[in-house]
Amino acid sequence: MTFDISRRTLLLGSVGAAGVLAASPAQARKARTDAEIYGVTTRNPLIEQRADPFVTHRHRGRYYFTGSVPEYDRIIVRGATTIDGLATAAESVVWRRPAAGRMGGHIWAPELHRIGGRWYLYFAAGDADDVFRIRMYVLESALADPADPAGWHLRGQIATEWDSFSLDATTFAHRGRRYLVWAQSEPEIAVNSSLYIAELSSPWTLRSKPVRIATPTKSWEIQGFRVNEGPAVLIRNGRIFVTFSASATDARYCMGLLTADARADLLQHASWVKNPDPVFVTRPETQRYGPGHNCFTVAEDGRTDVLVYHARDYRDITGDPLYDPNRHTRVQRLYWHPDGTPLFGVPVGAGGPIVRLSPADAPHRFVKHDGSALVVQPPDHVLADTQFRFVPGAGGTEYLQCVDFPDRHVRVVDGAVRVEAGAPTGLHRVPAGRGVQLRLADDPARYLRHQNGVVVTGGAALFLLS
Repeated sequence: MTFDISRRTLLLGSVGAAGVLAASPAQARKARTDAEIYGVTTRNPLIEQRADPFVTHRHRGRYYFTGSVPEYDRIIVRGATTIDGLATAAESVVWRRPAAGRMGGHIWAPELHRIGGRWYLYFAAGDADDVFRIRMYVLESALADPADPAGWHLRGQIATEWDSFSLDATTFAHRGRRYLVWAQSEPEIAVNSSLYIAELSSPWTLRSKPVRIATPTKSWEIQGFRVNEGPAVLIRNGRIFVTFSASATDARYCMGLLTADARADLLQHASWVKNPDPVFVTRPETQRYGPGHNCFTVAEDGRTDVLVYHARDYRDITGDPLYDPNRHTRVQRLYWHPDGTPLFGVPVGAGGPIVRLSPADAPHRFVKHDGSALVVQPPDHVLADTQFRFVPGAGGTEYLQCVDFPDRHVRVVDGAVRVEAGAPTGLHRVPAGRGVQLRLADDPARYLRHQNGVVVTGGAALFLLS
């Protein structure tokens, strides 16, 4: 028999005399979801054929989702009490493009925000006679449910410094001021789009002049097109983080990161520092291509940050990538470096819950694969090599699979613990004390254990899961 366990389990369950966690009667009657056990749903994809995804924070017990549809002709909203529930929630069309004229072209990248007791939808639209004459617009609803189309009416276009290609507006409040961040083609700059910030006087009106905070100059930002777009804001640990997407919308699409001190003047270009390298990129090993146009939300536990993004599960595309419909909405947990900066890892592939393991005798270190070795080290800038999945094995056992190289598993070969392709070693997860023991299926007297910085086999030992 195998068991699932987590820090949440420790809070919800009780410890018996033998140190084994016992479920409460209520737990015994109701199976826990992946989100309860691991902090976030492991459904992947969450929603098929929905690009540029946006998931709100939970409002009055509900999450709301919107995103681009492949036809680029309408704005949809769906709501659910959990992030996982968005996958099967009914979808409501809250606005359709007109048959002619202004806003009758491509409808892109809607975002849903709650401001001053009302809902606002930010979106980009082209014109019927020029679908790529893209400008930014805002819809408003005073109704409690943003999925009700009856409440929405157009507030108008967001007027910026230049009447030029502009899109991907997002908004956030900080220290009593509300800001807009967006992508635009500035006439004097020979790129497709750069990122700008301005203060707002209303949800649809700029109070200040725009300030350019990023423009594509690095090699990973200029593949196919010179693009910085799709900004998303996360305020944590005394800093403002803005992720953005770069390059063409095929497998070269990727995410970058800007950072500003939370005390800085956000309307100064010098306040923003761009990471020299992308933070989230295509991963052929997990079959995730072109990850980007993300947002952030918080899981049902109220504290686990969640990365929401789109990606395809194949590289090769026939025709213009913009019209390939299979950019799917995906979610995964966002981790953090010890210095308080976000740690993205890799876009994970299909499968069940993802865990990190720490030996009980070294709780601030993680098990990681290093080549063919399974070692125990302090956290560093690499996340994916510390992430594993328990996957069902033969005869009721489980296999420990690498997340970033799904063809590799933990194997015990001639007594040595290795990470490699080949027939994986069956394990049994046994809950004990504050964690689990990992017992070898073919030798019940042996377990995985930590010894001098490496994982070996021997007597029973405890691992903590996170």
